[in-house]
Amino acid sequence: MENILTTNLLTKQFKKQKAVDGVSVQVERGAIYGLIGRNGAGKTTFLRMISGLARPTSGEMEILGFSSADGSIKQAYERIGTLIEQPGIYKNMSAFENCRLKAMCCGVYSQDYVNEKLALVGLAYVGNKTVGQFSLGMKQRLGIALAMIGEPEILILDEPINGLDPQGIIEVRDIIHRINQEKGITVIISSHILEELSKIASHYGIIHNGRLIEQLSRDGLMEKCVRRLEIVTNNAGQASAVLDSFGCQYNVLDGQTIYVTNHIDDSAAINRSLVMNGVAVSSISKNNQSLEDYFIGLINRN
Repeated sequence: MENILTTNLLTKQFKKQKAVDGVSVQVERGAIYGLIGRNGAGKTTFLRMISGLARPTSGEMEILGFSSADGSIKQAYERIGTLIEQPGIYKNMSAFENCRLKAMCCGVYSQDYVNEKLALVGLAYVGNKTVGQFSLGMKQRLGIALAMIGEPEILILDEPINGLDPQGIIEVRDIIHRINQEKGITVIISSHILEELSKIASHYGIIHNGRLIEQLSRDGLMEKCVRRLEIVTNNAGQASAVLDSFGCQYNVLDGQTIYVTNHIDDSAAINRSLVMNGVAVSSISKNNQSLEDYFIGLINRN
């Protein structure tokens, strides 16, 4: 599959702090790429750089075949739609007027074109109601409609479901999926809510403290989250030394509970070794790891 976006050691530094630290990602054409990280992890800064809203301190990008190395990257920015932080809307104007103004700036004067974008996000019915009267979910949908004007090949959305109620989350999620499937647009979406991203994203990049710590497909993520070994013991510290001898990858939740993410089928041998080393095992069991648990365990190790 062709990569529509590639970054190489992309870095953004503010004084002594690196908001983005050497991030290298590859996004396939047609993907929904979920950028996951806690608040302040560097997601927004990264999205601003790849959309042309911030200049990298160092590193290179290639988007839609255009490169930052030769300066042609500016041509790619014209083919990217963005909704970063809050949508830029005029609250005293209607949804139609907001979209028509953006369309005119892009050289498009057709009212049908504007109505098509509003219909795409479920705002064809709001009439002359001013945006100031919109709910947060309606404003987010309008922001997506504005980002779609100009027929972008890449749509970049920064925390589009943040603060929405459950119904609003479902609506925005369905719109993103429809844009990707029906329009063939590559979507790059950031969020700190992994469970929601897991419902639409085909690929993931996990960012922590400005660094990309893992990049994988949906199948790869689900495979890693399928099973884990849960050990409850009287001494997690002593048990850790035994697990280290097995080459186990594990996360200590508290003084008693440990999650082991490899050597799952060696549970009998691990249990025997723990007991032989004086570690009392209350229970040892195989179970499924949630996506949130995997994410938390991964960033705690990094």
